[in-house]
Amino acid sequence: MSDGGKYGPLGAGHAPEKDPMKGLRGVMAGTLIMQAISVLLGLTVVARVDGGGLFGTTFAIWYITLLGLAMVAMAFLQKQPWALQANIVLQVFGVLAIVAHWSMGFVGVFFALVWAYILHLRKNLLDRMERGLLTTQHM
Repeated sequence: MSDGGKYGPLGAGHAPEKDPMKGLRGVMAGTLIMQAISVLLGLTVVARVDGGGLFGTTFAIWYITLLGLAMVAMAFLQKQPWALQANIVLQVFGVLAIVAHWSMGFVGVFFALVWAYILHLRKNLLDRMERGLLTTQHM
């Protein structure tokens, strides 16, 4: 590597032709939509378990509904500078959905792991951009 190992063999390169973060924002928006579908489908589980008694409380139904709708709304706001932080906050609330029903907590933990992987991919992409290792930086 040239320049003391900071850049790849072709140097720093220029700004990428296409914004790679745009594609990542699309992945995040799609993940939020899939998560919202999973969360909102959980309403049927919560409403029917134990005949709606223990878990089918008004709080649980409102919590799950608002969480799912917030995820749908955030899917359309991924261009905002605060979107990544809001996505992480939604994942915390997703894991805390265990207060509504244990199955909702499972869904929250599963998607929290998915988001941890997305954040790993984002960090890797930013590192590669900084080092000039993206193909589109040398076209």
